[in-house]
Amino acid sequence: MRLSAMRTDLIVVFFYPRDFSFICPTEVTGFNRALKSFEDAKCSVVGISIDNVESHLRWAEELGGIDYPLASDADGEIARAFGIFDEDEKAALRATFVMRKDRAIVHALACPINVGRSVEDTLRVVQAIGTGQMCPAEWKPGMETGPIDSKSR
Repeated sequence: MRLSAMRTDLIVVFFYPRDFSFICPTEVTGFNRALKSFEDAKCSVVGISIDNVESHLRWAEELGGIDYPLASDADGEIARAFGIFDEDEKAALRATFVMRKDRAIVHALACPINVGRSVEDTLRVVQAIGTGQMCPAEWKPGMETGPIDSKSR
């Protein structure tokens, strides 16, 4: 699906080290399973690794299909620009950025390469941001929120 084909208020850009690895498929398929929920929250999803487009296509097929874009950052330039490139591993850390459509970052999280991230918590953060209100720790849709957060808009 092209990002321009759907109305989005937020974009989740997540970096992962490599295709055909141990932890990465759990995250990539996790975002794919949750894609409808992200779309319901008016949020697009894009995954990025150092692998080339051909590798992404082969891997996505092996995983049963991925319904959001996987971008190639073969030289690590994008990951370096975000400050999450691991020079020793020559790959991006597991990093997640939630951005508004003007590309301002409103949430960022980075984990070491050996620790998988929580897709569910990324979705929870996107949903909380979407309320435009103050949301306490562990907030989930349907729970009470605080007043409108004028700084989050």
